[in-house]
Amino acid sequence: MNSRKYLWALGSALLLLAGAGASAQSPTRDAPPQSHHVVSLDELNQDAARPAQSRQADQDAVRELLKTAEGQEALRRAKVDYQRVDKAMAQMSDEDLAKIGERSRQAKVDFAAGGIGSTLLIVIILIIVLAIVLAVVF
Repeated sequence: MNSRKYLWALGSALLLLAGAGASAQSPTRDAPPQSHHVVSLDELNQDAARPAQSRQADQDAVRELLKTAEGQEALRRAKVDYQRVDKAMAQMSDEDLAKIGERSRQAKVDFAAGGIGSTLLIVIILIIVLAIVLAVVF
C-alpha cells in the first residue's frame, strides 16, 4: 500500500510540473504582441523564389546558346529538334540543369573571347545536348 501512495504522489507531482511548465511557456494576456521578427516576410519570399529564378536563368543560358548559329548547326548535325531539347530541360533536376547552364555560359564567354573556335563550340553544344537528353533518359 505504501508503494501505491508513492506512485500516486509521484504521478501528481509530475502532472503539476508539466502543467507549470506549459503555463510558463504560454504567453500571458498582458504581454505585448511581437512586432519584430528575426526574418521579414519579404526575405522569406525572396529566399523561396531564389531556386526558381536560378533554374530559369540556367534554362535561359542553354536556350541562348542553342539559338546561336553554332547551336542551330549542332542541333542539325545531331538531328535533334530544339523543342525536344527544350522539353527535356524542363524534366532535368535542378542540380543537372545548373551544371549544364554553367557550361553553356562558360562556352559562350570562351567563344566571345576567342578562346575557342566555332567548330569547338559546336562540339561543346553537341555534348550539352547529349547531356540534356541523357539526363532525362536515365
